[in-house]
Amino acid sequence: TSPQYAFAPMSWDKFVDVLRYTWPVILIAGVGGIARNMRVMRGNLLDNLNAQYVTTARAKGLRESAVIYKHAVPNALHPIIMYQGTVLPYMIQGELEAAIVLNIPTLAPMFYSSLAIQDIYVSGGFLMIYAILLVAGNLIADIILALVDPRIRLS
Repeated sequence: TSPQYAFAPMSWDKFVDVLRYTWPVILIAGVGGIARNMRVMRGNLLDNLNAQYVTTARAKGLRESAVIYKHAVPNALHPIIMYQGTVLPYMIQGELEAAIVLNIPTLAPMFYSSLAIQDIYVSGGFLMIYAILLVAGNLIADIILALVDPRIRLS
């Protein structure tokens, strides 16, 4: 953030200032994941479009858009949703790379330097945060998968 907003309370101007400096980090951290998700979704959708239940839906006379969006896409989303549960800690890793390249003062370079000087307490704290994010991400992914797929029940 700008020096005049460093210790200022949160306001609309401070929010806009933070966005002005964080958009490159968000872009760097997110673009790689989008490309991977597109490839996985394409492969899963092609597999599901050749499945028996899609052929049956087409034989019943459903429109092609209904076959794709009601039958093929929900089943193709399973691997994407489950992978997103593990992505939460990797977002911090992408932030580390962006913060080092763009020389942005964040917590990620502190984690990197604690690994370099073998500070086990700081490194352990960051690893604990990574573990909590991984568990939370998997829990959120399981809940979303239960909402998307009616075959999955919580009981």
